[in-house]
Amino acid sequence: MNSKLIGGILLVSGTTIGAAMLALPVATGQAGFIPSFFLLALCWLYMTFTAFLILEVNLWMEPNTNLITMARNTLGPWGAGFSWITYLFLLYSLTTAYIAVCIPLFIELSDALFGLKLPHWMGALPLIVIFGYFVYRGTRSVDYLNRLLMCGLVIAYISMVFLLIPHVESSKLLHVDWPYLLLGTSIIATSFGFHIIIPTLTSYFKRDVTQIKKAIFFGSMIPLLVYCIWEALALGIIPLQGEYSIMQGYQTGMDGTRLLSGTLQQPSISVIAKFLSFFAIVTSFLGVSLSLTDFLADGLGIKKNQAGKLLLYALTFFPPLFFAYTCPRAFLTALEYAGAYGVMALLGLLPGLMVWQGRYTKHYSSTFKAPGGKFLLILTVVIALIFIGLEMVHTAGLFSSMLH
Repeated sequence: MNSKLIGGILLVSGTTIGAAMLALPVATGQAGFIPSFFLLALCWLYMTFTAFLILEVNLWMEPNTNLITMARNTLGPWGAGFSWITYLFLLYSLTTAYIAVCIPLFIELSDALFGLKLPHWMGALPLIVIFGYFVYRGTRSVDYLNRLLMCGLVIAYISMVFLLIPHVESSKLLHVDWPYLLLGTSIIATSFGFHIIIPTLTSYFKRDVTQIKKAIFFGSMIPLLVYCIWEALALGIIPLQGEYSIMQGYQTGMDGTRLLSGTLQQPSISVIAKFLSFFAIVTSFLGVSLSLTDFLADGLGIKKNQAGKLLLYALTFFPPLFFAYTCPRAFLTALEYAGAYGVMALLGLLPGLMVWQGRYTKHYSSTFKAPGGKFLLILTVVIALIFIGLEMVHTAGLFSSMLH
């Protein structure tokens, strides 16, 4: 395996693994480990297939063509408009989620490291001011910082795995309640959203289809393995009910690392859990907020001079900041909305429609064709609509009556 392929695999993995991982035990815990593993595998299969659909469309186009241009060239103006609105919604939802989950984390870190007891309203300021500054500076600054933080994320994750293994109770992993799996569908979908970098991969590998396919397949397999290990550890330790339980986390929006720290009450685990949360949140925040800044600059025609950068900074961070402070359980809610109305619409529904239109109406062809014919494309669209429909039912508060 050459170094360039390894780089592509790590690019996919690094884009995929992020703060949504912290929410997985809370979102799926009531169903149990076995149903969670089943849904993770199905979501990985589905999202990998839709990635191949986007690759097929991307290879029909000129080099460096982004998702919105792909939608415009295959579906027309309505496709471009749909993808623009959905992409903007997805990026804002994710930024809101990362700001929301960082509030208690930075309050705890400031107290533990500096003895400063920040009020709740100041909890997000370190993220916005310190790390938002790197976003303000641009891609190069974010790239260097992100490499350092990704190393920290890998070290914290491996350390956490070894610390948690002795505390896993196998009996807790045998809990099964399949209907509750409905609660985790949107967040699991969010956890496999790497598709926006496919145009980058196409350029990186100079349209070498074999290399791109390997990077997508193996690059998405690594997060699947990481998530399954994380789920086994968390669901084998965190109780279903009571203090610091799956139920409490789901109702209040607490992430898995905080529940693990509260359950085990061990200083070493609490420290590593905080660092794991920190690295997962900040790496995700930097990538998504930088994408949002570039997207707003391009879409609204804002020049990146000093005044333009300040305007972009305000447009990027102020709306998510408002929702993070005003929305109950904002972390989980924002991830659920991002998964259903963002990821499944943009990375599930849209690829199926684009390939259908390109293959069977415009008769585009290239060096690669995703497996399956019309049936698989119809199934892809139907699954996306089912996910979106499930989130609508959830948003309407109908799940609780269905599950009891």
